[in-house]
Order: sequence, then C-alpha cells, then structure tokens
Amino acid sequence: MTIITRIRQLRRRWMPSKPKKRGSSGKSSRKSADIIVRQFLKILLGLSIYSFGVYLTIYANIGLAPWDCLAVGISRHVPLNYGGTMVAISLTAVILQLLLRESIGFATLFDALLTGNLTQLLCDISPYPENHSLWLGIIFMLFGFLLIALGMFVYMSAEMGCGPKDGLLISIGKRLPKIPIGVVEILLFAFVTLVGWLLGGTVGIGTLISIFGAGAVMHLFYSIIHFEPRELYHKSIAETLHRR
Repeated sequence: MTIITRIRQLRRRWMPSKPKKRGSSGKSSRKSADIIVRQFLKILLGLSIYSFGVYLTIYANIGLAPWDCLAVGISRHVPLNYGGTMVAISLTAVILQLLLRESIGFATLFDALLTGNLTQLLCDISPYPENHSLWLGIIFMLFGFLLIALGMFVYMSAEMGCGPKDGLLISIGKRLPKIPIGVVEILLFAFVTLVGWLLGGTVGIGTLISIFGAGAVMHLFYSIIHFEPRELYHKSIAETLHRR
C-alpha cells in the first residue's frame, strides 16, 4: 500500500459523516461530545504537522516567506514588532473572512493561538546547526510545503474552520471556482509579496520559491489525494456547540 493510497483512505475515513437521526437525548449528547473531541484532536494533529512544515521553511534559511515579507514591511511603518504585526495581519484576515460571510470555527482559534507558538518552540529546541546550503535549503523548503499542505488537509477535514490566512485563501478560492486552489495561492502569495516589498520587506530566493513552490506543491498533492478544500462546509463555533 502506497502512502498516497493510505492518505486517500484516511481522507474518506476522516471526513465528517452526515448526522443520523437522534436516539435518546443522553446517548446522542455523549456521542456528539465524543465526535467533537475527535475533531479537536484531528485539528491539533493537523496544526502540529503544519507547524513542523513552517519550521522546515524557516530552517531552510534561504529567504522570508511571503507573509513574513509583508509583516517585516509593515513593521517598518508602524509601532509594532514582527510578532505584533503578524497578529494584526491574522486579525485582518479574520475580519475579511467575516465580511465575506465565512464561518469562524474552533480551528481558526486553535491556529491563531497555537501555530505560531508551536513553530517558535520547534525553532528554539532545534538541535541542528543553522543551514547554509542553498540546495539543501531548497529541499527543506519544498518538504516543508508538502507538510504544510498535509497539515491543512488533516485539520480542515474536521470542518471546524480554517486558520486566519488559510481561511482567506479558501475564501478567495471559492470566488474563483474555475482556478485550482494551488494557483489561487500563487496569486495570493505574489500579491502579498509585492505589497511587502513595496513597504520595505526583504525578498530573497526563498521568497520567490515560496510564491510558486507552495502553491504548486499544494495543487499537485491535493490532485493526487482528490481533496478540494473549497467543497468543505466549515461549522462556526456556535454551530459546533449547538450540535451537542
């Protein structure tokens, strides 16, 4: 059994099933609570994989990623450091999703609270020396893109919302249904990088690889496992709690 076949099987198994008719209220409540717990664990697993992928792109040490370029550029013009600027960007992305009438779910909160901190923890405890090889950096970055796409697949399959920046990508992608989601990401990254560069952010070879490589890897991976994130119905926090 190949890895791709196994992932396809997990996709069919992990996708939430349609709700069945309720039996007794006690059993139904316990079953709903068990489902929510399993979905939470799925989100945490996906975000852990996602964070490790982000860590690998940082460890590659060949340039800023597009969103990082934007954050650095904005921080040159406002009284915020890099971390504060990234929080502001995430909040702006959430506001845009609300304006586009997208659901804000538990995964949105988990991503905002955990992903950055977990990525920072991985960077802090990394036992490996700083990478100075361009070609090795490219390999690490591409493998990081693959893990990011895998992490998105795992946590999005819980259908409890998307991370702030991932949610913005999906929101835009839904309005461009004929364009593959990987191509939408390339266009979004190109726009984000352009704005960041105009504001004074640093653009390197890693930035250019991120613009085209991340979207290309996502498109190829999702095509192989037959996953289309725009077809998911994400439940809001209120809907998840009401389900109980």
